[in-house]
Amino acid sequence: MAKKKEKDEPKVHEELKGFNIEINSFGEIISSMNIDKINAFLDDNVSDKKLEDKSGKC
Repeated sequence: MAKKKEKDEPKVHEELKGFNIEINSFGEIISSMNIDKINAFLDDNVSDKKLEDKSGKC
């Protein structure tokens, strides 16, 4: 068998060091970080496009 190449670690934000996400054979999402911590990071660092463009139009 061919040797498996080691994956290079992607560049990530300092707060997300060690974050890993996989999908198992049953289709379940397995994450190495608590979803609440991920959501808090996204709330702080990503703007919501739906909420940005509220100019009073119906």
